[in-house]
Amino acid sequence: MTLSAQEFAYVSDLVRRNSAIVLDTGKEYLVEARLLPLARLAGIPTVSEFVSRVQQRPEPATHEKIVDALTTNETSWFRDSEPFQAITAKVLPDLIPARSANRTLRVWSAACSSGQEPYSLAMVLQESLPAGWTYEITATDISQEMLSRAETGRFTQLEVNRGLPANMLVRHFERDGTHWQVAAGLRENIAFKRMNLAVALPPMPQFDLVFLRNVLIYFDVETKRQVLSRVSAVMRPDGWLFLGSAETTIGIDDRFERVSAGRSSAYRLRGGQTTASAAALGKE
Repeated sequence: MTLSAQEFAYVSDLVRRNSAIVLDTGKEYLVEARLLPLARLAGIPTVSEFVSRVQQRPEPATHEKIVDALTTNETSWFRDSEPFQAITAKVLPDLIPARSANRTLRVWSAACSSGQEPYSLAMVLQESLPAGWTYEITATDISQEMLSRAETGRFTQLEVNRGLPANMLVRHFERDGTHWQVAAGLRENIAFKRMNLAVALPPMPQFDLVFLRNVLIYFDVETKRQVLSRVSAVMRPDGWLFLGSAETTIGIDDRFERVSAGRSSAYRLRGGQTTASAAALGKE
């Protein structure tokens, strides 16, 4: 049995109210595929009957599971590769001289899913920063289930096969039965926190680098504008923002400007480099 228009509208409204993610008409197949495991776990034969049951007996815990199921996205190691190459080719050469006083970089991996992105960032920084430097990665996601998985740092063979170079697997992972465990040296630099990007952010440090990739595409224009405004408030003036290849700040938030970053592109706050340079000169 397929979802009725009313049932799909109910799920779409639930997800939008809790995450601001828009599920347009035509995504019924996605809703059915993602909710079928929840229906079976509840002993209900069809997704349609499951949604009807939830409507009749609304429970916060079940709502959370539905939102989790529909906001979990596919991920892989070093996804799209170019942004990670840009870190070593462009971002670090720019930031290292500017941060020479404290020799620390702060990075935010937003919507980190099951952890491949923050661990990929950690591997790049671990191998590229000069001796004596440290880094801190804040990895956030709306799904507690994904965060719990990510925090373990434990991945299957199938998961590590999705984009993780063999040399990095050997250097940064340990075999654990049929799984691979991220080395403690990477995990200790990452803090995993639950966060909904569509609402006001909790207190956060100022970040040198923000990965907000393949997130904005799920929001309407006004929500995109709000999210970018919140991100700009926690970026250092000369910080770097990376979005997904199908995403942009152009026409949404003019505080940002797009800049070339090797074979990729990134976004920086307008006037940020000039402001940061002036501040640094004033301290000398």
